[in-house]
Amino acid sequence: MQTDWFEHGRQGRRARTLLVSALFVSAALFPFLARAQGQGPVRLKIAAASNLKFVLADLTSQYKQQTGVQVDVNLGASGNLARQILQGLPVEQFISADEAWVAELAKAGRTVDAGQRYATGRLALIVPKNSALPLAQGLAAVVRALKPGDKFALANPALAPYGVAAVEALQRAGVGPLTAQQKVLGDHIGQATQFVATGAAQAGITALALAQAPEIARSLQVLPLPADLHAPLHQRMVLLKGAGAAAANWHQFLLSPPAQAVFVRHGYALPQ
Repeated sequence: MQTDWFEHGRQGRRARTLLVSALFVSAALFPFLARAQGQGPVRLKIAAASNLKFVLADLTSQYKQQTGVQVDVNLGASGNLARQILQGLPVEQFISADEAWVAELAKAGRTVDAGQRYATGRLALIVPKNSALPLAQGLAAVVRALKPGDKFALANPALAPYGVAAVEALQRAGVGPLTAQQKVLGDHIGQATQFVATGAAQAGITALALAQAPEIARSLQVLPLPADLHAPLHQRMVLLKGAGAAAANWHQFLLSPPAQAVFVRHGYALPQ
């Protein structure tokens, strides 16, 4: 009888010990469990070229629905963003509009590796919706039809890879360099696009991905430009030193087939 009482007491003490241990573990894990249940989502800060505005809006929304991770995007010209990163911009990933700016950061020792090519961009010639310029006849015809005082918008080639490609397209189309009076430079490709959409410029060259976005397309006539008018706009992204696991997971998501399909839907070509 005493043996049964002793065994019962020992089992009770063991149960209480297990209960206390379980409560301690639960308390320690609570922040992580809460975050997994969406009560305190992980936030990730990245820097990305302006041509990616609409495709990243789609992708970050999908990613948050799937994982609960909030991706905050700092948009700008690739050159400006790279310089800000060198000066200490607190982001974990850089998604560039070209490969050269990623190489600059890698050379400076600010990246975890050389990065990955994620898409190839396209250019588009744009004019306002009510314009009478001969868009269907192509780039050279539109530039030659500009009146004195008319403006042609493009991104600043010193900062934006799409600006570099636009200058090259003008040259290969036989137009040559625009005069200082003709051209108006955007700090990034998004600003150059807005110049035309608002009528501040009578024509311009932008990213096809921006021009065909519903928010912009309703204000424009759009003509995709032939890819052979400029060097390929291979776009590269890279994780920066100090990037955490959440950034690495997001980075891999962008290279996944579902994410790549979103890039294609927005007017990009798959990386070669």
